[in-house]
Order: sequence, then C-alpha cells, then structure tokens
Amino acid sequence: MLKKFKYHIAVFFSVIGPGFITAVVDNDAGGILTYSQAGAKYGYLPLWTLLPITLLLIVAQEMSSRMGAVTGKGLSDLIREEFGLRTTFFMMAALVVVNLMNVMANFAGVASALELFHISRYISVPIAALVVWLLIVKGTYASVEKIFLFATVLYVCYIASGILVGPDWKEAALYSVTPVLMWDPDYITILIAMVGTSVAPWMQFYLQAAVVEKGITPKDYAASRIEVIVGCVVMSVIAFFIIVACAGAIWSVKPRDITDATDAALALKPFGPYAYLMFCAGLLNASLFAACIQPLSTAYTVCEGLGFESGVNKKWDEAPIFYWLFTLLIVIGAGFVLIPNFPLIKMILFSQVVNGVLLPFVLVYMILLVNKKQIMHEWVASRAYNVVAWTAVTVMILLTVALVGISARQLVGG
Repeated sequence: MLKKFKYHIAVFFSVIGPGFITAVVDNDAGGILTYSQAGAKYGYLPLWTLLPITLLLIVAQEMSSRMGAVTGKGLSDLIREEFGLRTTFFMMAALVVVNLMNVMANFAGVASALELFHISRYISVPIAALVVWLLIVKGTYASVEKIFLFATVLYVCYIASGILVGPDWKEAALYSVTPVLMWDPDYITILIAMVGTSVAPWMQFYLQAAVVEKGITPKDYAASRIEVIVGCVVMSVIAFFIIVACAGAIWSVKPRDITDATDAALALKPFGPYAYLMFCAGLLNASLFAACIQPLSTAYTVCEGLGFESGVNKKWDEAPIFYWLFTLLIVIGAGFVLIPNFPLIKMILFSQVVNGVLLPFVLVYMILLVNKKQIMHEWVASRAYNVVAWTAVTVMILLTVALVGISARQLVGG
C-alpha cells in the first residue's frame, strides 16, 4: 500500500507544472486589477462568483489537459484539422489582439509596482522585457518550468496581505455562498471581467501546448488531472484574498473605483507596511510571471494553427516564427506602456471583458473536440462535464447580451 502511494506521489511530481502554472498565472496584473476593483466598489458581494468560476475553470482546464495528453496536439492544431484554416485564422486573430492587451497590462503592472518605490517605468519596463525575453529564448522547457513553479509560491503574498487587513470574515463567508445579481452595467461588466480573467481563453491554448511539450500521456493523466484541480483551487483562493483585502481596506471605508492595482496597494498602507509590501511584491511577481506566459501562449497558438514549428525546447533556427512572434509581442507590449498618457487602465479592464466575451466561442470548439470519439477514443467528455461547459457558454452569452442591452438603453435614455 505504501509502495503504491509513493509511486502515485512520484508520478504526480513528475507531471506537475502545466496545469498548476496555467491556473495560478491567471492572477496576472489584469486579474489583480479586476479583483481589486470588484472588492473596492462592491465589497464582498462578488465573492459568490468564485465557486462557479472554480468549477468552470476545472472543467475547461481538465478538457485541455486531457486533449493534450490523448492527442499529443495543441488546441489550435486540433481546431485547424477539424474545422479548417479559416476558422482557426479568425480565432487566432482575436486571441492575438486580446493577448497583446494582456501583455501590455502585465508590463504596466511591473511599471506600477516599481514606481511605488520611485523606479521609473523607463528603467523597469525595458529591463523586465529583456529578462522575460532571455528566460524563454535562452532556456529549455524544464528550466523555464522550474522558474515558473517557484514564481507560483510567491502568490502567498496576497493571502498574507488579505489576513493583515482583517476584513469582516463572517460577511465574506456569507457572500461567498449567496448569489447577488443587479441589473447594473458596471456590476455585470465586473462579473464578465471576473469570468474572463479567471477562465481566460489563452489559458486553454497554453495548457494544452505545455502538456504536449512536457510529454504527458494518457497513462500519466490521472496525476495530471489532480494537478489541474489543485491549481484551479489555488487560483480561486488567491482571488478570494485579493477581493477581501480590497473590500476591507477600501469598500468598508468608502466604495469607489480604483485607478490601478497600485491604488489598491496604497489603500493597504494604513494596515501596516507588511500588508502594503506584500501586495506590491505579489503584483510585481504576478506581472513578470504573466509577461512570460501570455506571449508564449500566443506564439504557441499561432504557430500550431498555421503549422509552424513551436516550442521552448527548439532553437531559434528550428522555430524562427515562434521566437519572432514571441519577441514582437514583448516589444509591442512593453513599448505601449512607455507611451505618455496612454489609457492603460481602461484598456486593461476592457481586455478582461473581451476575454469573457471570447470565452464562449473557445469553449464551443473545445466541447465539440473533446466529444469526438475518433480523436479522444475512450477519453471523450462525460455528461457532467458537458452540462457544466454548455451551461457556462449559455450564461456568458446571456451576460454579454444583458450588458449590451442595458448599456444601449442607458445610452438612448441619456
């Protein structure tokens, strides 16, 4: 019995990486701003969304991981093979635009975190961009994954800052299980943004590509599934503490919009230097971490979809399109942050909403693929997974239609 347990533990640690990294990095600069805004403006009310979001994230990530292990192919590769190049092209074009916004958001997070310590963005952003570029271009998948896993540990900063604020834990617990809906465009926008930033489309493409590159097969899949679930739960726990920290520090004093993630950090100063420093450290770590992952995910997606070689284990001359696209995304993403008076915060929140709007389309293709027996064989999705996934698609479409309808009515009325 003990020998079998040790074997399962060894298998788990051999596959840990793709699922855990993908879920945790989802709390990037855009995610931190979205959760901070939710807590600062609406207090504990949005906490109820984290339970269904966690369920949706587990289902989506599990399907991606399963398809990668069973087929040995990336998601955009499967979409191209099954639905044609035209469909893949439009999907990739939308993802590139949204992911570029996310890359900008993360370099903005680097700039914002270090500007609190009086380091100019004209110094911090170019250095961060160079570090990110060297890490991926000069590293291997194994070395890059180890650094990413270390970065996930630093997310504990948000848990610490949330505890130090001393929020109303009873109210937080109550609203975590009490759904609250309001027909208000700002509230609906926040709900869509929370889903979009928690279950972002880029995650499904990156996770499946990473599973393939790591070499996970169906025989490893049981351990890989546990890793995916653990990562999703950790992501939601971190999101919970970001929301309650801002609810306790900002909403409980005076509900308001925040200008950026550093605005949330500054609001923690009255609760002591440790709460403030922890939040800042978390923001810097999350921004750098995601600034690596998101352009990498985009490069994987485009190259797989168009049939080009891709992978961190390949050299530049073996996968030139992959590395040039990765480089271009970093240069453009970092470059926009250096433009004076660029409306970065509006763009960041908008990108998370667009993530939420785009998500149903990605999920539809994933559901159709994971149910194709000729592709997945005995690994097709269960009825329970299909119910959750199709419900999520329906809810996201209804939320988007509601947002457009309410906004249009207010516009006409105004």
